[in-house]
Amino acid sequence: MDPKGQRVKLNDGHFIPVLGFGTFAPPEVPESEALEVTKFAIEAGFRHIDSAHLYRNEEQVGQAIRSKIANGTVKREDIFYTSKLWSTSLRPELVRPALEKSLNNLQLDYVDLYIIHFPVALKPGEAFFPRDENGKPIFDSVDLCHTWEALEKCKDAGLTKSIGVSNFNHKQLEKILNKPGLKYKPVCNQVECHPYLNQSKLLDFCKSHDIVLVAYGALGSQRIKEWIPSDADDVGPWTTL
Repeated sequence: MDPKGQRVKLNDGHFIPVLGFGTFAPPEVPESEALEVTKFAIEAGFRHIDSAHLYRNEEQVGQAIRSKIANGTVKREDIFYTSKLWSTSLRPELVRPALEKSLNNLQLDYVDLYIIHFPVALKPGEAFFPRDENGKPIFDSVDLCHTWEALEKCKDAGLTKSIGVSNFNHKQLEKILNKPGLKYKPVCNQVECHPYLNQSKLLDFCKSHDIVLVAYGALGSQRIKEWIPSDADDVGPWTTL
């Protein structure tokens, strides 16, 4: 796979490879496997590596990237690394510490893209999915515009080259785009997109605002029993539209 020329220009001037390697895996897959599969992906030619704090494997993914830099396979600037801000850290004062925690796990000086994982705030704390005594999610009240301002500061500080969002609908995107004093537009919106969910309207909206739509589950998706009904159709890698 030749990574050269297979890139899309983002609205902040940086470039994102059109094909990315996602490192999410179900809980039953050992986190240690992320090390070897990420190494293999880089050897195969992938230059866009996508992970997240939620995936609990950034330490292993970072180790894989650093090992391929150390042996001369790639340079740091060859790799486009995406990380994500989880829902328990959407309060503005928690954004930079969350990114710095990812950077510490990765042992990298910066990420290429940092995105809001979901436009839903959950109660801050160690639990990824905080629940009350009845098993219901405990939400938090956060203005996403304030979260976005904190991401802008992370970009200005050089902790991330670009900033974007994930799983946003057009109304949530409009809220960011119409924010008074907006300094940087989201460069992308990473969403589920495949033949059974073609996202044509959202794609048109993103294109009209020079926002790249990054598709996950583009050729198929893992059957996570908590997320989809057992009789759902299967449609894998993801790509940039």
